[in-house]
Amino acid sequence: MSTLEKQPLKSRAVRIFTREDLVNHNNTSSCWISRNGKVYDVTSFLQDHPGGDDLILNYAGKDVEEIMKDADEHDHSDSAYEMLEEYCIGRLGTDAAIVDEEWEATEDFHPDDTDTAADFEKCQFLDLRRPLLRQVWESNWSKSFYLQQIHQPRHVPGSARMFGPDFLEMFTLTKWFVVPTIWLPIAGFLFLRSVTQFSGINPPLSELIKTNPLSLPWDRVPPAAVVQTVCCFFLGNVVWTFLEYTLHRFLFHIDEWLPDRPAALTLHFLMHGVHHYLPMDRLRLVMPPVLFFTLSWPFTRLAYILFPTAMANGVISGSFAFYVLYDCMHYALHHTKLPQYMADMKKYHLAHHYKNFELGFGVTSKVWDYVFNTVLPV
Repeated sequence: MSTLEKQPLKSRAVRIFTREDLVNHNNTSSCWISRNGKVYDVTSFLQDHPGGDDLILNYAGKDVEEIMKDADEHDHSDSAYEMLEEYCIGRLGTDAAIVDEEWEATEDFHPDDTDTAADFEKCQFLDLRRPLLRQVWESNWSKSFYLQQIHQPRHVPGSARMFGPDFLEMFTLTKWFVVPTIWLPIAGFLFLRSVTQFSGINPPLSELIKTNPLSLPWDRVPPAAVVQTVCCFFLGNVVWTFLEYTLHRFLFHIDEWLPDRPAALTLHFLMHGVHHYLPMDRLRLVMPPVLFFTLSWPFTRLAYILFPTAMANGVISGSFAFYVLYDCMHYALHHTKLPQYMADMKKYHLAHHYKNFELGFGVTSKVWDYVFNTVLPV
């Protein structure tokens, strides 16, 4: 038996598990049981159990409170209960749920604020009154408990802090208009660059940046160059819709393959977990510029590898333009009265948060949800 197994629970940090964790440890190689809300790893005790290992294995992954009290089944002495405590590895967290398959969005949906003190006392997950990221980093939850909790939305007035220091906190807060302010000029510049390259007018980048676009020799730009750039731009639009879906589903919702380690949970929380935990936070609905730059960098490099430079610039321009549309629309879906199509997409996206987070990954459209059979009925 390891030192950790023999160490009394009260002398070390309490790890919190879900019933799913318990149920998954139900065989001779890993046998867990629960009693009075505590979780016990009795794998190493199976061969030593006076009643034989079969009796324990019959209740592997289950609660044993009633069966241990049943004198007809197997009588247990006080010393047996004391011995059981030596195998305690943690406790079961709350099963309380907010997400509900029966949830329906209303036109004026606005959730009530969470009682932060009561929520922390009940769930023992994150204290919304303190910086969140360090709590995740220092956590003792299982991955299952973490995923269960972040998909139960909480709501606070304003924005909960991620970091203690202000100089770090500022990088996690982004007003919606920052996105078009930064990325639309870049998309426009890349579009212009694509046109000039298709035209054979290819001044050095440093010169083009300093040049007034109106002073370029546009009379030398053939219509075919503009058509080529526009086609590449539209291709970039399609590429973005696919990236929007795949990144949301396979990176931000990497739940099944997420390592059960605090560092991995912290990274997940920073990228997307915080949005599901606090879905109505106005300053965390669009990507901070640093995060989008980091995520987009490998894809822009790939575009330059796959396509000629002129074509790559047109495709990236279209992708960036549709990214701006995506992020602004995402903000609007959470906080704005909308035209009918966007109102329908708002209900669809909010259902992803409050009804079933394993379906409904499209934000600007449901096209790829239909393609990959992940449409969320609303």
